[in-house]
Amino acid sequence: MNEVLGFISLASLDSSGDTNAPVNQNVQLMTIHSAKGLEFPYVFLTGMEEDLFPSRQSKDEPHLMDEERRLCYVGMTRAMKKLTLSFAVKRFLHGQSLYAYPSRFLDEIPSQYLNTIKQKYGATQKNYTEDDIFNQDIAPESNGQLSVGATVKHAKFGFGTVLNFEGDGDSARIQIKFKQAGTKWLISSYANLEFV
Repeated sequence: MNEVLGFISLASLDSSGDTNAPVNQNVQLMTIHSAKGLEFPYVFLTGMEEDLFPSRQSKDEPHLMDEERRLCYVGMTRAMKKLTLSFAVKRFLHGQSLYAYPSRFLDEIPSQYLNTIKQKYGATQKNYTEDDIFNQDIAPESNGQLSVGATVKHAKFGFGTVLNFEGDGDSARIQIKFKQAGTKWLISSYANLEFV
């Protein structure tokens, strides 16, 4: 999370030009609204998907759809040399993994102006499952006596296995799966755990 915050704090989100670095070395991140009247050698419009651009709210309102079409035109005409439009086939949005469809605005562009890059013949998509390495939690392995997988005994909950822990010493939070009581988070200084 800190890496993302660091990137965002360094990214230029306005077009005021109040930077000491040469313009040709900066990436300008901005909304299409803020790009009106400006031009750039290279422009990337991402998220060109139905329900994103155009937005879901504009689908049943013709005047809203027309406004989004105008915005798309504004975004496209900001490019002086090259315009890149992209969309995702699958997107994680609002806590769900959803299949996406290319924006209708892409279909409205005459084909002679497009250089479409498609998935190469024979390419496959990997469908990741719950047991995939990318979906596994990263947990600290050891902190002195405290380690993931260690067996502990609690006066009230009985025997359990350490699943995870955060921090160290008396203030450490420990996640334990007890045989009878289920999974619990306990504070080290109050838990009075016995390591077995």
